[in-house]
Amino acid sequence: MLENGAPVVKLDEDGHPERDGTWMSASAHIITAVVGSGVLSLGWATAQLGWIFGPAALFIFAGVTWFAAKLLVACNKSPDPITGKRNYCYMDVVKANLGRFEVKLCGLAQYGNLIGATIGYTITSGISISAMVKTICVHKHGNQAKCHGSTQLYIIIFGCIELLLSQTPNFHKLSFLSILAAIMSFSYSFIGIALCIERIIGGNPVQTSLTGVIVGVDVTSQEKVWKVLEAIGNIAFAYGFSMILVEIQARQDTLKSGPSKNKVMQKATTVGVSVTTVFYVLCGTLGYAAFGNNAPGNILTEFETSKFFWLVEIANIAVVVHLLGAFQVFAQPFFQFVERKCADKWPESGFINTTHPIHIPMVGKYEVNFFPLVWRSIYVIMATLVAVILPFFNEVLGLLGAIAFWPLTVFLPVEMHLKQTNTKRFSFTWICFKTLSMICLVISLLTAAASIRGLVVSFKASKPL
Repeated sequence: MLENGAPVVKLDEDGHPERDGTWMSASAHIITAVVGSGVLSLGWATAQLGWIFGPAALFIFAGVTWFAAKLLVACNKSPDPITGKRNYCYMDVVKANLGRFEVKLCGLAQYGNLIGATIGYTITSGISISAMVKTICVHKHGNQAKCHGSTQLYIIIFGCIELLLSQTPNFHKLSFLSILAAIMSFSYSFIGIALCIERIIGGNPVQTSLTGVIVGVDVTSQEKVWKVLEAIGNIAFAYGFSMILVEIQARQDTLKSGPSKNKVMQKATTVGVSVTTVFYVLCGTLGYAAFGNNAPGNILTEFETSKFFWLVEIANIAVVVHLLGAFQVFAQPFFQFVERKCADKWPESGFINTTHPIHIPMVGKYEVNFFPLVWRSIYVIMATLVAVILPFFNEVLGLLGAIAFWPLTVFLPVEMHLKQTNTKRFSFTWICFKTLSMICLVISLLTAAASIRGLVVSFKASKPL
């Protein structure tokens, strides 16, 4: 529609361009957000828990995530009945419903998880590149060849690429990256499932059990407990999407406005979590069936001798391409947060707030702000350095899952729901919600402790670059 030669943009009740999304598009965003590199660890996690507790843990975390997500979706407007202001990020929701402590906890958990995710993605990419090189070496020189590349070296290479990508202006506006990431994540996930099925059909003998790795055979009783807790942390990481659920709901092109939009988003959440759970159960159980109690931490690292090695290479390439973009998706909000805070604190600083034109041959004039150039470079270097020192896939994923699970997935949605519904203290409903939150807190603390212990043990046993 045109008015005086200019297009007329329809606005929502909050003054933003009208959304045209549906529950299907919102479900697609949720599935894309949830399915990521965490899927590669589910075979290992199932091996630690066994045939009974492995699938059970996947379903339990799915149920808790779905329930808490429905509570969070209901908080997409502030309690103000007059303005009905829409919340556009998780911290806005918390700020509108709870106090300063909860807002700080949300920010700490969110940004801590963003930082941790960039480190975890750097580690995962280094492992995938190493697996690619090892596969080529095995098929070129035979199974007896010494094909053990340095994961730390490939982590550094990945970090160097991210060093350049971090300086890309308006990276958040490159919408095709989201589409590319979705294609890549589903590609390597489906390839991993297919390779596991091929290995099972091939009749490779493996040992499995109802309770997972066997005490006295595979691990000691103490190691069994720690590994089980690490596995739970890996599953929690795989389901982690609460930190961006509000952003998905509020995104202008995601969900139509209207009185039923909460119900539509709740339907999308149900569909998204259900599809993801079926997918995860397949990945976990097939990975365990294919490798048994010796299932690798990253399912794509143990197919170098497969006759479909070219498919393994494609999967690992997809992992690296996915994580090149995913690193930036998680790092950019933190970059902008720090830059915004520094600009507010030191408004007179030329180093922070002044841009300088630089002429680049064959490209043209390029505006450079030296503060982001220095700050972002330092961040990527530090993240890469931590990944080089601690290149331990399952332990890092377990720690990230533990950090984000309780505060972002359970505690904050529960507290906001209790406040919005004015639930009476010590009522049956209040006790049930508080008990759920407390149980999840204990699980998060135990999994965090197990992951930190695993990092320490793995670090002591590791070899330098």
